[in-house]
Amino acid sequence: MTATDRSLELINTAAQAAADKLAHDIVAYDVSDVLAITDAFLLASAPNDRQVKGIVDEIEERLNKELGAKPARREGERDGRWVLLDYVDIVVHVQHSEERVFYALERLWKDCPQLELPEDAKATHGRAAEHASTVAAGEEQVPGTADELDGELR
Repeated sequence: MTATDRSLELINTAAQAAADKLAHDIVAYDVSDVLAITDAFLLASAPNDRQVKGIVDEIEERLNKELGAKPARREGERDGRWVLLDYVDIVVHVQHSEERVFYALERLWKDCPQLELPEDAKATHGRAAEHASTVAAGEEQVPGTADELDGELR
């Protein structure tokens, strides 16, 4: 069995919403052959708790507004480290980048087929590694700080 058209529609809308909120490394798997409880998983991450929550809110709003879908269950919102949205047909996981690396859900589902996603979502691949190397090099700029205003102060 493969993911239904409805599941693919939900996945694509959720992936686009996540990409619009600058999620990192968006990927989706068709898990319908190995799980009876859902058709597909969408994974996305962000470098901080606030962005995780923003991505989750955008996904939830878009799926409701555009497709009339509301999650049957929402978990993990309080901590903002790993939020799960269960739409029955699909399950969305938005994780803090550290949790994404630690739990490595991609390894668990690597034998399942990846689903085709919108171009904006595909363009997010590698962003987590790029962000991590920028932070490690001390190049991350914080908006509204001297980093951002450096050129204007001199």
